[in-house]
Amino acid sequence: MPKSKRDKKISLTKTVKKGLEVKQKLITELRQCVDTYRNLFIFSVANMRNSKIKDIRTAWKHSRFFFGKNKVMIIALGKGDTDEYRDNLHKVSKQLRGEVGLLFTNKTKDEVQEYFSNFKEMDYARSGNQAQMDVTLDEGPLEQFPHSMEPQLRQLGLPAALKKGVVTLLKDYEVCKQGDVLTPEQTRILKLFGIEMAEFKVQIKCMWNSETGEFENFMGEEESIQDHEDDDDKLNTDGEC
Repeated sequence: MPKSKRDKKISLTKTVKKGLEVKQKLITELRQCVDTYRNLFIFSVANMRNSKIKDIRTAWKHSRFFFGKNKVMIIALGKGDTDEYRDNLHKVSKQLRGEVGLLFTNKTKDEVQEYFSNFKEMDYARSGNQAQMDVTLDEGPLEQFPHSMEPQLRQLGLPAALKKGVVTLLKDYEVCKQGDVLTPEQTRILKLFGIEMAEFKVQIKCMWNSETGEFENFMGEEESIQDHEDDDDKLNTDGEC
């Protein structure tokens, strides 16, 4: 058998480590933004949806958004007052815990808070989300579904059957109760029936002004301390979102 052209040995000494280069690029870009923009905000996202983040970025083309590894962004801004890139930036670094992002902008605090306080959209819940309401499906025909959907509905646990070619729910079915941690099957059922109960929203946590070096925390002291206890980075991508 002829030797495959794909079967080539590659010396590890010739491979290029891109991780360090990417991290250094992120640090450089963050520091450039610190020098360029008037205000820096940290925000958190509830019920993260990439499509909605893209909508926000499109509306805010005049600004820069970053979702990166928190530890790398902390290095860029500075861990303490001895190594911070600019005055009081270490206070911003202390807020980089959990699933958060950075917004660099020349917009004022009032403009930023007004926009994001009004930007809320409903979407379908995902597995692991909490149910926001009780949902029970009533017994009877489900005429919105073609007959071919009947096996899939039964696989999801619904007491469904075909009656004269129409998918029918044989009895009332409780999908979830308020406060339940939703399973993949429950979220699939909710989506099939068009029930949205996950609210996408952005919360502004704090801001830093490059002209004065002033830092302002918008979170309650107790909530801020709780956030600091979560040191795990939930986002695994480097660079801009």
